[in-house]
Amino acid sequence: MEMAIGQLPHGTLNRITDVPGVRVGHCTVDEGNCHTGVTVVMPPCRNPYTDRLTAASCVFNGYGKTMGLVQVDELGTLETPIALTGTLNVGRVHDAMVSWMVKRCGEDGISLTSVNPVVCECNDSRMSEIVRRPVGEREVFEAIASASEDFEQGAVGAGRGTICYGLKGGIGSSSRLMRIDGQTYTMGVLVQSNYGASSDFRRVCLPADLAESDQGSIILIVATDLPLSARQLKRVLRRTSVGMARLGSYIGHGSGEIAVGFTTAPREDHGSFQTQTMLKEERMNLPFRAVGECAEEAILQSMWNAAPDTALDGSPVLSLRQFLQSEGNDGAR
Repeated sequence: MEMAIGQLPHGTLNRITDVPGVRVGHCTVDEGNCHTGVTVVMPPCRNPYTDRLTAASCVFNGYGKTMGLVQVDELGTLETPIALTGTLNVGRVHDAMVSWMVKRCGEDGISLTSVNPVVCECNDSRMSEIVRRPVGEREVFEAIASASEDFEQGAVGAGRGTICYGLKGGIGSSSRLMRIDGQTYTMGVLVQSNYGASSDFRRVCLPADLAESDQGSIILIVATDLPLSARQLKRVLRRTSVGMARLGSYIGHGSGEIAVGFTTAPREDHGSFQTQTMLKEERMNLPFRAVGECAEEAILQSMWNAAPDTALDGSPVLSLRQFLQSEGNDGAR
């Protein structure tokens, strides 16, 4: 989709995986009335428990069931892949992530006595029989095994049953390149979109009755290779709200708006001490712009790449592509 969003160039794939080493995998569940799944963002290391990355989180509205953010914010590190799923699957996915980490550490000869899986969610109950909780260890392991750079977007994995601004939502991603002191760095965002009142959407004039209120949730995963501290990462994560706002979101009461991010820039150990290179504060405007542009485009990509579908109550859920291509629709803004 040609969207011409922002000023910065995007990476080769225009996905979060333009950050070197980052991969994304899905497992989609389509069984009877279950239309859900799991999406996993893999950091660029064999064992994220031993090669912990600098990380942070930002909760704009806490109507969500995310696990693992307390330790991320306390220690400023990420020690597992990041998993996205449907709300009532969070506990099962968390358990599966523990199993995967135990297996990986066992292969590496490491005794694992504590681990902090990060699992985020959106409520996909309009399109999936959520109480059946069909996502577990097999699905999580399959998503991890399938992780790649050129991953699918739209109604797949954790985005299979989501709805955004009353249209079909899903998984979307985008990236931006940042040139600083002669070197190029990458910012990438992946979203699980399931939020927004249709009357607020600023790209297209949508019928207000598609989604009358802003509820549901959006999860935004940010990755970069730019050297940032955990505090600076949190500042960057706050700017994902710019992308949401530019599309019309007021971050409603009934919607969990949560961002989690990490940098792949290495730290150096010196015995009992550790050093980390970080960007000067007066140069933060560029990553702020990059992440805002990424977030806005990733949300649109999640909608553009999703196919139309039918909710559990039999009502149609149009796609953004279908709506724009429908006869007589001239509501693009």
